[in-house]
Amino acid sequence: MPDGIEIVFQGHRTRLKWHRLQRRPEDIPFTPARLREGMALGASMEVDLRRRADGGFACLHDETLDRETTGRGAVAAATSSDLRALRMRGKDGTPTEERLLLLEDLAELATAGADPATLVQLDLKEADAALDGRSVDAFRSVLAPVAGRFILSGGDWTAVRRLGAAVPGLRLGFDPCDDDTLGTLVAAADAERFIAAALDHAPDATMIYLSWPIVLRADALGVDLIASCHAAGRTVDAWTLNPDHPGAAAALARLVALRADQITTDAPGVLEALFDQPKPPG
Repeated sequence: MPDGIEIVFQGHRTRLKWHRLQRRPEDIPFTPARLREGMALGASMEVDLRRRADGGFACLHDETLDRETTGRGAVAAATSSDLRALRMRGKDGTPTEERLLLLEDLAELATAGADPATLVQLDLKEADAALDGRSVDAFRSVLAPVAGRFILSGGDWTAVRRLGAAVPGLRLGFDPCDDDTLGTLVAAADAERFIAAALDHAPDATMIYLSWPIVLRADALGVDLIASCHAAGRTVDAWTLNPDHPGAAAALARLVALRADQITTDAPGVLEALFDQPKPPG
């Protein structure tokens, strides 16, 4: 039975990262129960971080509370007390009994114990301009005791580096992809420039987060972005591939063959089973 942890192929391990703490497609994102489960299994998992009014962070993707929770308004205007009173919504918008996770909750669960292989990605959704001294202080005080369980990443490298510098031992990651990147990769030289710039921009990033269509576009142009990162001593997460994407089986097979270190997905068990299906001859 697939457990949704990893795929091992030709001696290389590709971890299957639980996007927004989802192990199954029907899961409510960001639930404590799923986090505990993943920590017990040594899974790679991801949560998004949004700054709240008191300087700390909430585990939410959106800038506003309306879609993901029973609250309303900007996350940045809500305090921890405000957020503690809210519940998460299901994917159909129905309120649930699941409480909203704060960064403090993640740290507490990590302190309680986890498989040594556990890694939780903190995907920072804030730009550096949104952070202040309170943000840095709150982040430091919460994460310092359990830094080894986490990796902080984001698209704003200045923001990631600023928070990361406050927590010794915390791994950092960088996502250089934006909505326009795929369209700019027309020739091999474009892909080579893209990855060279990404590696140069974030020299302290131990993991580079690449949209999987970008990886495969570059591959079609004859450029192996993953190999370039490996040559520079970095690991690679290819995001976010789900079994219902057109051509998902072929994309998964190629990403694994290219030796991606992680693949982000909303359905890790289903994706693992998809890889294990018999391949057609030829």
